[in-house]
Amino acid sequence: MSKKLPQIFLVRHGETEWSKSGRHTGRSDIPLTEKGETAAAWLVERLPPRAFNAVLTSPSQRARRTCELAGFGSRAEIDDDLAEWDYGQYEGVTTPDIHKQHPGWNLFRDGCPDGETGADVALRADAVIEKIRDIAGDVLIFSSSHFLRVLAARWLGLGPEAGLFFVLDTTSISILGYEHNLDEPVIRSWNET
Repeated sequence: MSKKLPQIFLVRHGETEWSKSGRHTGRSDIPLTEKGETAAAWLVERLPPRAFNAVLTSPSQRARRTCELAGFGSRAEIDDDLAEWDYGQYEGVTTPDIHKQHPGWNLFRDGCPDGETGADVALRADAVIEKIRDIAGDVLIFSSSHFLRVLAARWLGLGPEAGLFFVLDTTSISILGYEHNLDEPVIRSWNET
């Protein structure tokens, strides 16, 4: 019998007022909306019944509350590396408003003034990947969209700018894993809502 390969379950937090309106929400601690709370509670039924070897969450209120409502709050370890992108001057601003001042701006390519670059976020994602590869088994992670998108890109050995291609909805579940062995990282499922 072949050894079961570990899987990494990624959960984006539930809806907030800022995620609903498209405002970049990095370090601002915005609570879930009522809809976000309801969707997060539904994760209890949507996440597969399995014994996770570790449950990690971003320090943000929105990720921690999503984790709690999904039934994992008492098991979760807060990991600062899972924090959302630091948007610096673009915190609370929408992409269309940024484009009025900087046409063609792309978060994953250009980063944020007084915030993080894609390379900065990739370093944190690489640290998370190193941690989860040291855990012998399945891991459940609660975090935010842009960070998880860079994490997926880095999982595949791609640069952080590839995060552009991995869209995530609120309370979506995605699964990172392996094909035949631990040298073949893959995306097993993406943005399941």
